[in-house]
Amino acid sequence: MTLDDLRNLDPKKIGSWPVLPKIGALLLVLLLILGASYWFDWQHQIEQIESEKQKEQKLRTEFLDKKKQAVALPDYLKQNEDIEKQFGALLKQLPGKSEMDALLTDINQAGLGRGLQFELFKPAMQETKADFYAELPITIKVSGNYHDIGAFASDIGKLSRIVTLNNIALESTKDNVLILDATAKTFRYLDDDEVAQKRKTAVKGKPAAKKK
Repeated sequence: MTLDDLRNLDPKKIGSWPVLPKIGALLLVLLLILGASYWFDWQHQIEQIESEKQKEQKLRTEFLDKKKQAVALPDYLKQNEDIEKQFGALLKQLPGKSEMDALLTDINQAGLGRGLQFELFKPAMQETKADFYAELPITIKVSGNYHDIGAFASDIGKLSRIVTLNNIALESTKDNVLILDATAKTFRYLDDDEVAQKRKTAVKGKPAAKKK
């Protein structure tokens, strides 16, 4: 069939066309229908399917993560229990408000017991308060020989309550006497009333939220 024969085909009389042109016309119509279906309908359905697949994968990942967390939950609870026990043990090393005077006396006696001379022992006028504890720095200045000052520092570390020596400076005199300048920091836990008052103060100090 030549090109001229195709040109001479009457579109109004498709039924009288030869077989090959009929098949070609049917294929063309089929392709047009498929193209229109894809453009107006199938394309959106495919995009929706892909979106749902992504959601499914995300949900599957979240499920696996939560499953792992659920399996590990007993271990987390055990770790939390251990941490609370350790925290409680550390907290017991902090004196309460009523025990601070005794602790200051212990620090002073640790120096006197080693034969040191206190030239200065001055607790700060105010404590520095944190979440659950208060810190009290004490400026100290003692003099003595090297061995006694070293033993004094060791005795401070062995106290039943937590005391740290900070900002340490040593100076030697002409008589080979060492002078120790340091800041001893002691800590105590805040009682329930102090914690409640601190939280109340913190809430009052927060800026009010702006109304929309």
